[in-house]
Amino acid sequence: MEASAARGAGEEGTTPEADVAVAVPSAATGGPVSHAIFRVARTHRMIAGQLLRRVGLHPGQELVMMQLWELGPQRQADLVRLLDSDAATMARTVRRLEQAGFVRRYPCADDKRAYLIEATTASHALREQVESLWRQLEDATLANLTPTEQADVLHVLEGLESRLTQAAAQLGA
Repeated sequence: MEASAARGAGEEGTTPEADVAVAVPSAATGGPVSHAIFRVARTHRMIAGQLLRRVGLHPGQELVMMQLWELGPQRQADLVRLLDSDAATMARTVRRLEQAGFVRRYPCADDKRAYLIEATTASHALREQVESLWRQLEDATLANLTPTEQADVLHVLEGLESRLTQAAAQLGA
């Protein structure tokens, strides 16, 4: 994807972000909003990854830690459900977090086949840093938007998520 020539450069009311348009490939012209969502999500994840590396985490690992900090020990299957993940991805994530010393596993008293995943003391020291990084990500995402615009963005995203969740259910995903 290449950026097309700047539009509106120097026009009143334009911002640097609005000056560069991304060419939508002809195969995606039937879905310009979907293409924009893909680009935004990719860039957001890249910035999150850069921020999280500062504390030794990869994107997605902080979400697991947030659940453990908030809810306490969880079965791996519960984390899969809470984060809408799959078992293989969660197993890999938990293994990496365990190797880093951020979680520990121990047998579940109620289900001998399952293990509980628990945040370690070392991970609790990370919590404040992760919260700060998420605020930085939020600030970068919403820079220069008024509180009303921020609320509008959240409302639109929640609506998109709801519609896409319904579509996924209809597709059997």
